[in-house]
Amino acid sequence: MRDVIEGRVWVLGKDVDTDQIISGKYLTIIDPEELKKHVFEIALPEFASAARAGDIVVADENFGCGSSREHAPQALRAIGVSALLADSFARIMFRNAINLGLPAIELRGVRALFEKGDLARIEMGAGRITNLRTGRTISFPPLPSQVLDLLEAGGLVETVRRRLIAEGKAAAQ
Repeated sequence: MRDVIEGRVWVLGKDVDTDQIISGKYLTIIDPEELKKHVFEIALPEFASAARAGDIVVADENFGCGSSREHAPQALRAIGVSALLADSFARIMFRNAINLGLPAIELRGVRALFEKGDLARIEMGAGRITNLRTGRTISFPPLPSQVLDLLEAGGLVETVRRRLIAEGKAAAQ
């Protein structure tokens, strides 16, 4: 994860649930390359074919509500989404995103700052989000250092995986 993230914005409304992010009928798919073909299949049908690495998803309230499936942030990360911004997140979506290394910033009023296709600049350390088209900026409390460390490492899942590998090597010596 970089301290500064810039990307093209995709805009969503309120109460986008995990089934809209990735339909439950795809939950048997474990290959991220296959999973990413179905992201926002109903909510934004053009997303899977038009999304580019570095794009940013901006949503209104309660993004990621519904079931606690990790497939939703996993599919977003696989397609190349670099960050999630929302007026509010469902708690489990926020946690799953961070656990999988996908920055998620909750900030009232962020949805109103953007239109589809705008360019966003997120300064993680400074706690600032800017619409590069309009120049409008909004501030947020910077994420705690331990969360930034997790994101830098690729998420909690990757951190634990690396630790287990290191412990296994140390035990073998």
